[in-house]
Amino acid sequence: MSEPVHDIAAEIAARDDAEVEAAVIDLLPLDAWHRAHGARMVPFAGYEMPVQYDGIMAEHLWTRESAGLFDVSHMGQIFLSGEGLDEALETLIPADVKGVKPNAQKYSLLLDEGGGILDDLMFTRWDDGLYMVVNGAVKYEDIGHLRMELPDDITLNHMDDHALLALQGPKAVDALARLVPGVEALVFMTGDHFDWNGTQLWISRSGYTGEDGFEMSVPGEHAVLLADALVAEPEVKPIGLGARDSLRLEADLPLYGHDLDTETTPIMAALNFAVGSKRRREEANFPGAARILMERENGAIVRRVGLVIEGRQPVREGAAVIDADETTVGRVTSGGFAPTLGAPIAMAYVPTAMAEVGTRVQIVQRGKIHTGIVTAMPFVPHRYVRAGGK
Repeated sequence: MSEPVHDIAAEIAARDDAEVEAAVIDLLPLDAWHRAHGARMVPFAGYEMPVQYDGIMAEHLWTRESAGLFDVSHMGQIFLSGEGLDEALETLIPADVKGVKPNAQKYSLLLDEGGGILDDLMFTRWDDGLYMVVNGAVKYEDIGHLRMELPDDITLNHMDDHALLALQGPKAVDALARLVPGVEALVFMTGDHFDWNGTQLWISRSGYTGEDGFEMSVPGEHAVLLADALVAEPEVKPIGLGARDSLRLEADLPLYGHDLDTETTPIMAALNFAVGSKRRREEANFPGAARILMERENGAIVRRVGLVIEGRQPVREGAAVIDADETTVGRVTSGGFAPTLGAPIAMAYVPTAMAEVGTRVQIVQRGKIHTGIVTAMPFVPHRYVRAGGK
């Protein structure tokens, strides 16, 4: 394994040190399972999580070629229900909640009053409410925000008794369909409830790698049985957070707290599609609507872009983007070696004038100048299975 990929593991281990020091580390349902499978564990989002098993490079490439099993049980699973839920939630996020059909999934953003991003999330319409998945590092803040801002008639259930597993890669459907017949009929951003040996699973065709794949919500007491069944399939190997990070970077999937935060708006973050509903734009009743719609019309001052870095040395989060006068004008928010491409890549916020594809930008890291070339994202094409084969 090359040294640049090792750096990802060190970066992940360091990301949540302050949080880990301030809180007791909780055990997730698969904690002992990971250790038994040889995982190297690191602190992450208040838990100990597997950063790698066989090596980040090998796990990354296995997922691109076959099927990787990820434990993402640190994420927050929430179920919302009650009269007037759709209207109430639309006061907190810019998505067209009312337009989401049963079993359909949608990406959106929890916004503060100035249009800054409190978190990004996925929600799905179940028969009796909305199932939502939020980021692990801020799930308790999200839950507090939702409870404070939603009317008392809305019930919020934190599904902390459930684990969340993700099976990702081009052969994920082959492996999972043997265990749970019928999942092959799902298409990207849809899901359904399935019975697996008497256990109810919620399975959606989605993920965080850019590959085809599935996410599975399972009662915590059955998580080990499901993980064992999945890795018994020849296409499947357990994959750690290190490869999850490099896979999502190649796929242009931003990470909250790094590429997204309260200082960035959806337009700055190049997430214009998150405010794509004509009705919601016309109503303009989501937090920060005036600012966000102005930026959507006229452009934001800065923009998240993808960079291919010349040479072999990756640039990391926090590296400064400078102009011709060596003045800092932007910053790198994610960076690392891309195993699929065999080259270092990064995400950065730069002035909109520097955001055009092909623009060369200078980056300072530890006193050394690096050159990045703005490139279209995703760096590696998505391979989602969409309705109608689109």
